[in-house]
Amino acid sequence: MEFNHTVRQAVDSDLFPVLLPLYLEWLGVKNYSVATVIRRRYDLGYFFKWGEERGLTRATEITRPILERYGKHLYHYRKANGMPLGISTRRGQLHSVQRFFTWLTKTNRLLANPASDLDLPRKEYRLPQHVLTVSEVEQVFLQVDVVDSVGIRNRAILETLYSTGIRRMELLNLQVDDLDIERQTLRIRQGKGKKDRVVPIGGRALAWVQKYLDEVRPRFYVEPDHGALYLTAVGNRLSLEQMTHMVGGYVKKAGIPKKGSCHLFRHTMATVMLEHGADIRYIQQMLGHRDMTSTDVYTHVSIEKLKEVHALTPPGAPLAGGGRMPLPLVAEE
Repeated sequence: MEFNHTVRQAVDSDLFPVLLPLYLEWLGVKNYSVATVIRRRYDLGYFFKWGEERGLTRATEITRPILERYGKHLYHYRKANGMPLGISTRRGQLHSVQRFFTWLTKTNRLLANPASDLDLPRKEYRLPQHVLTVSEVEQVFLQVDVVDSVGIRNRAILETLYSTGIRRMELLNLQVDDLDIERQTLRIRQGKGKKDRVVPIGGRALAWVQKYLDEVRPRFYVEPDHGALYLTAVGNRLSLEQMTHMVGGYVKKAGIPKKGSCHLFRHTMATVMLEHGADIRYIQQMLGHRDMTSTDVYTHVSIEKLKEVHALTPPGAPLAGGGRMPLPLVAEE
């Protein structure tokens, strides 16, 4: 009986449901972020379901042509609204499959990696769809009713997002002791890519955060106090959904016809800094981008410097001395 059980384990060792928890555990041991583990679980679950519908339930059954068929499936797939999957979604799902089969090969669960040379869809470098102007930012701020505690907290959050450009999750993870009032800085712990960084926070934003700390947070926190900077009225950390609903609600209330929420302020901060002469390398550091290609997009969003140059040398501008650029000669027919 024990022998049969051992044989059964050996036979089933390459089944996807057996391998998935082992792979996810390995990601945790290697200190991958929780977000990455969740993403891989979702992407691989989708791939396993696709394979199961075609009678493919074992890692040893997967070949390069099968993975290429899966890539075509993602390309032709249509969501409930009739729209195709975005390039980044398709790349992400195929990348998760690639990394899974790389792990299988490294741990000797497969002799050869069928995904080793799998071609991913080419990246698209797209501009942020919407960026607020400075006057639009101020209009959003005016929508916050700062006569009550929640309003003061929300204004402090908006000011923090705009001044620092940090991500939504990074803001929610802030601790009280991450704020250095004397140095006017914020410490971001374990941002994207599990990297720490320190960013400056402007005087106005700091004043609102200080007001929140003095007047509001003491009313919100409950024992034991775990030190989270921004709290709900019952002492909990704000959730991602609450943040999106709150920030997006103020943008909509301001009557601004631009879609977005927390990330809208991140794009706006980077663009405003660039338009006021900030070096792109400093913007990269502020945003916590690993490489410059992610930051370069803002050089295309910022139009003000290009407009200044264009104003100095506009097409059809008068020449020095009052003349005009002569028209090119055209031969008569």
